[in-house]
Amino acid sequence: MNQSSVKNKVDAPMNKQSLIHEPVVVRTVGRKATITKEELFQAALNLIGPQKSIASLSLREVAREARIAPNSFYRHFRDIDELAIELIDRAGNVLRQILHQARLKASKQSSIIRSSVEVFIEQLDADEGNLSLLLREAYTGSTSYKLAVERQLNYFQQELQEDLIRLERLNNNKLSHPDLVAKAITQLVFNMGATVINIPVAERKEIAEQTMIMIRMILEGARHLDEAKIR
Repeated sequence: MNQSSVKNKVDAPMNKQSLIHEPVVVRTVGRKATITKEELFQAALNLIGPQKSIASLSLREVAREARIAPNSFYRHFRDIDELAIELIDRAGNVLRQILHQARLKASKQSSIIRSSVEVFIEQLDADEGNLSLLLREAYTGSTSYKLAVERQLNYFQQELQEDLIRLERLNNNKLSHPDLVAKAITQLVFNMGATVINIPVAERKEIAEQTMIMIRMILEGARHLDEAKIR
């Protein structure tokens, strides 16, 4: 074979079959090829921090933080609002599990109050940012975000009601209107969280102690409530 024929073989174009078996993959440097919902949630949490609302985020900001192309975002969510509402639901679910486990460990009413409030305070500074997200969006978020937070508070209330009924039976106590008791405690604790979230850790203890006293007052009142006097 002469040099000309060798050159022709080297310069000859590849056939269709070889193209099929040897695809060329082009990726943008620094970007991920795939992304999960959890990674997008984390990217959003990284951006909002302790003060910023999800409503202030743009799709491109989240995509940049997650190191994906903006179009990849749409594989999981239609828009930022859909991500935000799912993130609120996720945060509520994680926090409910944490608080529920704290209540399950409590054998007496005093310990359930202290353990729940202390865990709640601890979650204000947790790296996951679930509690701060719920508190922030409940007061500064859009209407749809506030409704999503309210839905999570209703779940908290329902689960607390079940735990209170269980513990009151264990302690041979009868609780009047456990649904209202759970609602009052839920609102009280979340209002406390909104109050202390922006103050130094050292100053939170007094407010937490006051909150525990108020919870005990609610419970004692519900145990000795005279129905005839409130009608």
